[in-house]
Amino acid sequence: MHAETGKARKQPGAARGGVDRRTLIAGGGAVLAAGVGAGAVALGRGPAAAPPPHPAPPSLPETPFHGDRQAGVTAPQQPATLLLALDLAPAATSDGRTVLRSLLGELTRVLADATGGSPADPRLRDGEPARLSSLVGVGPGLAARLGLNVPPALAELPAFPGDRLDQARGGGDLVVQLCAADRWPLTVVAELLGGAAKSAGATVRWSQPGFLPRTPPGTTPRNLFGYKDGTANPSPAEAQQWVWGPPGPYEHGTVLVYRRIRMDTAGFAALPEERRDLAMGRRRGDGAPLTGRAEHEDPDIYAKNPDGSYVIPNSAHVRLSSPRLDSGARMLRRGYSYDDAPDDRGLLFCAFVRDPAQFTRVQNRLAAKDALNPFLVHTASAVAYVLPGVREGGVLGEGLWG
Repeated sequence: MHAETGKARKQPGAARGGVDRRTLIAGGGAVLAAGVGAGAVALGRGPAAAPPPHPAPPSLPETPFHGDRQAGVTAPQQPATLLLALDLAPAATSDGRTVLRSLLGELTRVLADATGGSPADPRLRDGEPARLSSLVGVGPGLAARLGLNVPPALAELPAFPGDRLDQARGGGDLVVQLCAADRWPLTVVAELLGGAAKSAGATVRWSQPGFLPRTPPGTTPRNLFGYKDGTANPSPAEAQQWVWGPPGPYEHGTVLVYRRIRMDTAGFAALPEERRDLAMGRRRGDGAPLTGRAEHEDPDIYAKNPDGSYVIPNSAHVRLSSPRLDSGARMLRRGYSYDDAPDDRGLLFCAFVRDPAQFTRVQNRLAAKDALNPFLVHTASAVAYVLPGVREGGVLGEGLWG
């Protein structure tokens, strides 16, 4: 769950109505195009005309599709998500680059239209603005097979102790993440993407919905264990160092590490509250570290009790995932919960890093002795190079060919 991937400081959580800190982190202060209200002033000699009973929806998207970086990373985190993976058909292997070009063109067309001011599909035009954002990433296997121009650090994750990975739920030639204000537009766009993929010679490998609790702006959402998840994320300067690629062909790209983690919520809830807090390294009530009084205080993993023991135990999740144990390396986390069955609910861990080896170092420490391990099982995994953004009239992945 990696609760500590950034220096703790006062910062807003998943905002719903404006540009939050994640936007400043990931987009370098990019401005979102706000929706335009329908109340125009009527000019004339007589009284103003009454407004129509059903005002037209905003004519501009809240989250522009085009830009240096993909909005699925830079836009404020929304309450609903859908991740899906696509595979090129085996018959396409001999001419994979041509098929991939066609597929990326189709995905660009669908996603640009879906986030535009007037989508072609009427199901996306009705109701409140969807605030839809998306990202598309290329898996390490596809990059190796086709000799694509991707960051040298892109690689599959190694096996970790305790993993029980279902290959049908992870991996993929391409990984797509959609985020929106609710699930409806995600379902519609996923259908459109599936049709576009089929026409370009690809199939849907897996899909996974997720959600967040609705929280007031400036507060951190809780996970299904009841703890605040995402308290600390990198500052803009830290994100430039640890999240986004260095200057050059990869500077507006990043790497998505995805893990589907089943949580034994009932078993964890049965523990006394003090034991739960010690296992996490934070207090469940206010989210503060055991060494502090407020959520955004920096956890002091070296503070000790009078008897010489650490205030935040050696096996606490907060300690083992602390950047202090990893030369200050930080991840940008945008996780979601999922609930697929009474005995299958948990966390969709989504982290963005420059180098997936960073995640591997943290996960090795957690797998070795995290106090949460008895209540967690990693059931699916994927890694993908999140492509740089695209200009209007362009196609995602233009830099893949060298």
